[in-house]
Amino acid sequence: MHAWPASDVPALPGKGRDLRIHDTATGGPVTVAPGPVARIYVCGITPYDATHIGHAATYNAFDLVQRVWLDTKRQIQYVQNVTDIDDPLLERAARDGEDWTGLAERETALFREDMTALRMLPPQHYIGAVEAIPGIVPLVERLCEIGAAYVLEGDVYFSVEADPHFGEVSGLDAEAMRLLSAERGGDPERPGKKNPLDPILWLSAREGEPSWDGGSLGHGRPGWHIECVAIALDHLGMGFDVQGGGSDLAFPHHEMGASHAQTLTGVHPFAKTYVHAGMVALDGEKMSKSKGNLVFVSTLRHEGVDPAAIRLALLAHHYRSDWEWTDEVLETAVERLARWRAAVSRPDGPPAQELVEEVREALSNDLDAPAALAAVDRWAALQESTGGTDEGAPGVVSRTVDALLGVAL
Repeated sequence: MHAWPASDVPALPGKGRDLRIHDTATGGPVTVAPGPVARIYVCGITPYDATHIGHAATYNAFDLVQRVWLDTKRQIQYVQNVTDIDDPLLERAARDGEDWTGLAERETALFREDMTALRMLPPQHYIGAVEAIPGIVPLVERLCEIGAAYVLEGDVYFSVEADPHFGEVSGLDAEAMRLLSAERGGDPERPGKKNPLDPILWLSAREGEPSWDGGSLGHGRPGWHIECVAIALDHLGMGFDVQGGGSDLAFPHHEMGASHAQTLTGVHPFAKTYVHAGMVALDGEKMSKSKGNLVFVSTLRHEGVDPAAIRLALLAHHYRSDWEWTDEVLETAVERLARWRAAVSRPDGPPAQELVEEVREALSNDLDAPAALAAVDRWAALQESTGGTDEGAPGVVSRTVDALLGVAL
């Protein structure tokens, strides 16, 4: 599976700062200082509907992580999956009388278009669950061999008790885990499970549903968590720098994935840092496909909204915060974009090197994009009120906003 084209990232004078960011597993800030190559895995979409603002906010957060790393002159290995086989996808295809593969391909293509328009940096490895199945099967078989998995009515489950570190990612107690498991795709009430929290590794073939050869597992399809584990281990290995996604993935998805990988390898941790973005609401409720309260990136684009304004609307909120999308949020972003473009269109302006360092400092401090926007606002206001004589300043500002915030002026 191919990703989307990369936009150029201008090189800035000097060197950026190492990223200090909130780690879900420790509950506090940590400094992420990778080696020459930074490794990041961000969980991708289940392509049964278009990219909504909540998706865009999450991918924007991890795009900023990459931009901070690039500013420190590091190379990046970025991996993202596509869950192109899962219950929601099959259910939507059945509802609409559509072939599930066609639905997945169409929505994945639209996601690529949205990411390109928003100037999100693409992953080097963009892997679908279906193409990962040959690598998933041996991992599940291995978990069975070492006694960390068991078969229940043809389905294979992972035993969470096999991992002594289970629970360290989310920090939740058993009751909270059980409630979230039921809400987020688990089956804690299924009779016969050793532990209600045990997640599915391999679903045996169901009538009328697609299935693949699972070797000793029989025909079926993979569970959700093992998909990301197989892809991450294949392309990044254990102990990669950042595991990222929305805050609703901390449990069960990232918790279970970590336990799968740690049990398979005997190495801890799966990822050095777990970073989670907040949720975006509409009309007082979290924006989600199941509720249908969605604002689609593609719809905004087709209505003529500049993708740079959409990106500025996302950047106006701290990545970890939960916030609500409103018309006013977008209007403010459109106005800000116009002010910034007017400011950098002049032949000269106030000195800009201090601004470069302010934006660097803001982003290195837990991706504080609102503080970075405020710094650019101040420079633009000074440009409007007094101007300046530095002929290179507007260009420096434009390149800074492009390189670090992903907004083309």
